[in-house]
Amino acid sequence: MSKDTSVMMTPRLKSQYRSEIVGSLKEQLALANRHQVPELEKIVINVGLGRSKDDKQMFEAVRTTLTKITGQHPVDIIAKKSIASFKIRAGMNTIGMKVTLRGDRMYEFLDRLVNVVLPRVRDFHGVSKKAFDPQGNYSLGLTEQSVFPELSFEDISKLHGLQINFTITQSDPVKSRTLLEAFGIPFEKENR
Repeated sequence: MSKDTSVMMTPRLKSQYRSEIVGSLKEQLALANRHQVPELEKIVINVGLGRSKDDKQMFEAVRTTLTKITGQHPVDIIAKKSIASFKIRAGMNTIGMKVTLRGDRMYEFLDRLVNVVLPRVRDFHGVSKKAFDPQGNYSLGLTEQSVFPELSFEDISKLHGLQINFTITQSDPVKSRTLLEAFGIPFEKENR
């Protein structure tokens, strides 16, 4: 009989959230209860194919990129309604792809994004403070995928951007920003 000796490790950022961040946010935001502290529910990485929706090479490049940077297979996005000016018909196959990360994979991706990817962005002065919606969710756009170290030179031959959406529960823009700053996301500084 062989015994499985592999131990599931909790991601660094997840254990830090549970042990340190929840307590400090509770005090900082003057909340009565630990359960009122905002929590990261999911991260959705999205790529729209746009003008390249008929290009098979671009389709495969996007699929490879999302698979390598997230560790999950992407889901195709099908057009829900017709838009004549974009030459899109309802039910048209694959106008984009997305991956939804939850749990341990979500925290591992966020850790890599903060500590490896964002410092590699050229002329980076912090992420925008204006990309919050009224519910406190945050959207971050990257103009090219080449900043991810998981990708080889062949994977970045066809450049494309991607959108990263953070869904945060029990929140508003102020609480969400405080949570994301606690995770280490650098927001742009005010010009004085």
